[in-house]
Amino acid sequence: MLDKNLLKTNSKEIREQLKSRSFNLDWYDEFLRLEKQLSTLLKTIEKLNEQKNLNAKKAATAESDAQRKKLIQEGGLLRAELEKNEAKYNEIKEEFDYIYQRIPNLPTEDVPIGKDEKENVEMFKSRKPTFFDFKPLPHYELATKLEMIGLDVASKITGSRFSIYKKDGARLMRAIQQFCLDVNADKYEEYLPPVIVNKDSYYGSGQFPKFVEDVFKLEGTNYYLASTAEVQLVNLHRNEILKEADLPKYYTASTACFRSEAGSAGKDTKGLIRQHQFYKTELVKIVHPSTSKQEHEAMAKDAEKILELLELPYRRMVLCTGDMGFSATKTYDLEVWIPSENKYREISSISNCGDFQARRANIKFKDAISRKNLYVHTLNASALAHDRLFVAIVENYQQKDGSIKIPKALVKYFGKEYIK
Repeated sequence: MLDKNLLKTNSKEIREQLKSRSFNLDWYDEFLRLEKQLSTLLKTIEKLNEQKNLNAKKAATAESDAQRKKLIQEGGLLRAELEKNEAKYNEIKEEFDYIYQRIPNLPTEDVPIGKDEKENVEMFKSRKPTFFDFKPLPHYELATKLEMIGLDVASKITGSRFSIYKKDGARLMRAIQQFCLDVNADKYEEYLPPVIVNKDSYYGSGQFPKFVEDVFKLEGTNYYLASTAEVQLVNLHRNEILKEADLPKYYTASTACFRSEAGSAGKDTKGLIRQHQFYKTELVKIVHPSTSKQEHEAMAKDAEKILELLELPYRRMVLCTGDMGFSATKTYDLEVWIPSENKYREISSISNCGDFQARRANIKFKDAISRKNLYVHTLNASALAHDRLFVAIVENYQQKDGSIKIPKALVKYFGKEYIK
């Protein structure tokens, strides 16, 4: 979340930034109105508490029963007035928090202004799209022919937007997972976290309460399936004060992820692009505020390294204000070339969240100079989305004879050079 004191300034710049994030400024005005009410009520409550305590002291030392009785009656009136104001405060605080928890992070100055993905800006392309002297098949057709996936049987076992990887398909997914972890193993500390998380964890990483409809809840419990390992890794240090000397901290985890895909009806209904259960290697950094910009650039290169080693055509995009995630202050997307669609598809998002998540998760460090407890900055990246990487390899490395060539960097993980 954002600093309340910053929001209270109601500056023209903040209003423009929130507007660029498609945030309703009427809500912001309501936030400011409620904040003033809370401030006034808090002062009233503090004053009533002082009067109540003073009254209690006077009653305890009253010189006569009549005086004591009068003070006790006055104390009762003060308590009633205090309870009324506290109830009003709690009522307004609930309204205030509802808005406050839904205010997105503010974009940095270099983020392009735009409404949606159409206004994202391409930074560079890595290589030319793959050329074929034959008509390439979509991944779901080729992988089904080669008995690598079972979409129909997954639908029978579970339902739509689920898949089964089998034989060489399962083997390729295992190779992808290990490769993605190994590429950055020298920099990032690996974790294998639970894929079930609690509400506080989702709140800390910024998904709740705004995106509660996008996740799966375990019925009859307060547990949820994690939509990304970012949730678990960011919350490793929730409610902690770190030593400045221990920063930065780099973490990685490769997990199954689960999303309800609410609002995605009719999108990408064929194949492996958009599923309820998918697999991903996540990178998370917890860093000193002064280094987060440099750490963001380095993190993008960490994710790109995988695509470079696999020799896949990709491009880097900087997301516009209207397409960035809720918690991000700046985001790069890596998009890989998908021949059957004749377009690039997102395979990684690399976001700098500033102190937005740290405020929600209450992650601080003790500054060595000021001795004050300050909020850390957090960053996250997909490195990479395994299912989409599977799609990219199958489609870009398909051969005229219907086989799939395994990228050189992946051969030692997969164990052979072709899938036939």
